[in-house]
Amino acid sequence: MGRLTPSGITAKPKLGLLKSASLHNLGRVLRTKKLKSDKIKVAARINMAQTTVKTEALEKELEKKLSTIQIQKTEDDAKALAKKLGLPYVNLKAFPVDANAVLLVDEKGAREGKLIVISKSGQNLRVAVLDPQNQQTQLVLNKLKERDFTFSLIIVSELSLQTGWQRYQLKKGRAETALGSVTIEGAELYDLSKQIKDISDLKDRLTSLPITKVLNILIAGALKVKASDIHFEPEEKSIRLRYRLDGMLNDVVEFSPTGYPGLLSRIKLLSGLKINIHDSPQDGRFTIKQEGGDIEVRVSILPGAYGENIVMRILDPATIQQKLEDLGMREDMLVTIKKLLSKTTGAILTTGPTGSGKTTTLYAFIKYVNSPDIKIITIEDPVEYHIEGISQTQVDPHAGYTFADGLRSIVRQDPDVILVGEIRDVETAEIAMQAALTGHLVLSTLHTNNAAGTIPRLIDLGVRPVTIAPAVNAAMAQRLVRRLCKSCKKKQKIKSEDLATLKKYLTGLIKTIKLPELNESLEIYYPQKCKECNSTGYTGRIGVYELFEIDAEMEKLILKSPPISEVQELAIKKGMVTLLQDSLLRVVDGTTAIEEVLRVVGE
Repeated sequence: MGRLTPSGITAKPKLGLLKSASLHNLGRVLRTKKLKSDKIKVAARINMAQTTVKTEALEKELEKKLSTIQIQKTEDDAKALAKKLGLPYVNLKAFPVDANAVLLVDEKGAREGKLIVISKSGQNLRVAVLDPQNQQTQLVLNKLKERDFTFSLIIVSELSLQTGWQRYQLKKGRAETALGSVTIEGAELYDLSKQIKDISDLKDRLTSLPITKVLNILIAGALKVKASDIHFEPEEKSIRLRYRLDGMLNDVVEFSPTGYPGLLSRIKLLSGLKINIHDSPQDGRFTIKQEGGDIEVRVSILPGAYGENIVMRILDPATIQQKLEDLGMREDMLVTIKKLLSKTTGAILTTGPTGSGKTTTLYAFIKYVNSPDIKIITIEDPVEYHIEGISQTQVDPHAGYTFADGLRSIVRQDPDVILVGEIRDVETAEIAMQAALTGHLVLSTLHTNNAAGTIPRLIDLGVRPVTIAPAVNAAMAQRLVRRLCKSCKKKQKIKSEDLATLKKYLTGLIKTIKLPELNESLEIYYPQKCKECNSTGYTGRIGVYELFEIDAEMEKLILKSPPISEVQELAIKKGMVTLLQDSLLRVVDGTTAIEEVLRVVGE
């Protein structure tokens, strides 16, 4: 049929165009349907994937919960057994395990006997066991008895034991690096040290010795002159050798770098370090066996521009065997310290930079309070000196055992006295403060410049003032000043500038401290030089201190979060003798010199 046009004429439709339009529309419809179908399929796949992910997440969450339940059941079973047998229970995952005590029973014996030695105090051991009635366990325990050990048993779960046994792997890894190491005989060093009179004599011997003998003579010389460190410092054309004597570095000799690689390799072998590593820092240690007690040597190697630098720290137990009375405290301060150490609760915190004698002071405190009826546990980084009759543990960050973890576990061991090597973070600080408030005497250190800085430092770490005020009994600071050499120190009339210094800082001291007349006729000692002191004018060091107690007035101030200046002002008002004043009192009594005081403490 036709259609009407504007002119009225009927026109016929074009069939080709109609067909084309129909096909186009049909294609569009089909494409739309396919697109919808694809979208549905994609949506289905997405839903499926989401469902799978959700299912997997739920499964993982379920597994985690089941694992937690299983672990808790294992621990609950161990607790039930402990209660039944009347023995204590611990979880070794967060318990201080003494890495050296572990080795009293080899790994094979420990695994067969289902046990692990977790601490040692003299001949007394603490042994964690799965079941004390197990036959293999009894066999291992009997072997310990045959070695004259006594022990107390603690019940643990099998998961706990697995955690404890990981200590063997840590020790094994360290031991493997030490294979083929050589030893230094203590007797040989003793004979060498008798032949050395002073540093100048050591210089003569070093220039005439082959490089293979150098290390022995160097260690012998260090022991003879009581050096704390030996430094090897490679330079462009020579190796510089220095000793640290009484806190000061002294040049010993410079020698050719030709034989240095051999010396370096020997030190690495001794210390259990890798010989073929030259571009990374390494740390190790070795022991010198002597009749008077073993001497530990801690080694640090650091790459430098002209070769590897070596520092050997000599840890002689004789240097730590000081009594409280030998530290150098004034008589009035000594009375105060003894009173503080007689308390059963509260914290005593000592401050000062590295190398100011804080560890020696804390060990002297420990020795003073140590008795058979007192339980003392320490946590240190590292344990440098071992004390008989005290449980000492060492932090191990690689095993997840930090100061905070250790302290948390130590508190559960019901100790009377706790020594924390250093308070470094808020968690450790909080636990230490809580321990001080709940029936423990806590001894620890902080890094601040003076005693007054202790309070703001704790607040800065994040401890609340309301916790600090009742927890801390006293805060102290210390430094080490060199003693004048008794053989060569010379007494003479005081110099005018030195008199002015004494008058400025010692006038107005508390009346309990007796002072001579501070005038031009006053005589004090000045350093000289001789062979006995290796021409330094000084031999040995003594501590100088400042201390204030926390009383009601200081507590009120602490609650206001005061700055250092306000704490210092109140402490002095209450009678605190400052570090500088205590040091200058040592000048007046002839122990040290003003130049040394100003070097160490400053004005």
